[in-house]
Amino acid sequence: MAAFVFSKKTELALSSAKAELEKLKAEIVPILPAHLRRILDNLMPWQVEQVEEIRLREGRPLLLRLGNTEMPLKAEGIPAETLGEAYHVTKEDLQRALQLLSQSSIYALEEEMRNGYITIPGGHRVGFVGEAVLEQGKVKTLKNISSLNIRLAREVIGCADSVMPYLYDPKSGKPYHTLIISPPRCGKTTLLRDIVRQFSEGIAGAFHLAFNVGLVDERSEIAGCYLGRPQKNVGPRTDVLDGCPKAQGMVMLVRSMSPQIVATDEIGRLEDVAALEEMLNAGVAVITTVHGNNLNDLERRPILKNLITQDFFERYVLLGRTYGVGTIEAVLDARTKENLLAKPIPGNLKEGVAC
Repeated sequence: MAAFVFSKKTELALSSAKAELEKLKAEIVPILPAHLRRILDNLMPWQVEQVEEIRLREGRPLLLRLGNTEMPLKAEGIPAETLGEAYHVTKEDLQRALQLLSQSSIYALEEEMRNGYITIPGGHRVGFVGEAVLEQGKVKTLKNISSLNIRLAREVIGCADSVMPYLYDPKSGKPYHTLIISPPRCGKTTLLRDIVRQFSEGIAGAFHLAFNVGLVDERSEIAGCYLGRPQKNVGPRTDVLDGCPKAQGMVMLVRSMSPQIVATDEIGRLEDVAALEEMLNAGVAVITTVHGNNLNDLERRPILKNLITQDFFERYVLLGRTYGVGTIEAVLDARTKENLLAKPIPGNLKEGVAC
């Protein structure tokens, strides 16, 4: 029986890796020059499953990031032991990639160049750097592109299962104002996306616990919108305002879409706080995230300290890596600071899917 279970798990893992490989081919590979496609074609499925970023820097090694590690690749598509052995990206590689991204009309990318990134089908994001062209002191566009960073967007359906019971009041059925606190690359955006989906679908599938959610996705990382349409599952009752500054977007959503919940990522600016206060006055629940290790971190930042001392939030969800990426380290009642968890809950995120 044990051998059978192991065999089934192995079979499922291989099937998942194969699906990731097909996804990479369908969505990422078409924007790469032909010989870079051949290099990636030689990756093993387990390697593909963990790829988070593909780094193309002119005259420098082709690098893949897999969670906290990186993998230089040889021209044969196998890992290089040193950077010197790796395939070195050429100027022609970058120019061809830009042609493929823009469908041979580089001027069509001017707006995206100004922002420094473009979102492609599948919700993946390609970042650019190069020489900034200024107009009246502001960046008009970029030219002489020297680096591309292709970031793979992934979703983990169900990664919020263990935390959902703590995010709403079972008596009133109302969501709590919630702040997710996380160091970089511990899965806060992935967790937020699944929380949004679950509130939108109805907690545990219950229609009476389903909510209209307004999602402000300033950097197109939560819903992964392409041409305004979410590429990730954010639920049937979620309205996405893509590419909009979060403070402005939160107010717009409340006035236009009457959400019961507003969600957004990475607060921290003064105007964000003003918008959050407007949500509170409008009776709208807020779920958002911030970079940090714990509450002490946030209390050292004047803007965030005010939110904490004023008890704006009702729940704090702390992420970390105690039991791997996406570990739920604690869920704090904001009023008492009591940890509602008996012990940390292992996350079910893999290296390479956390952001």
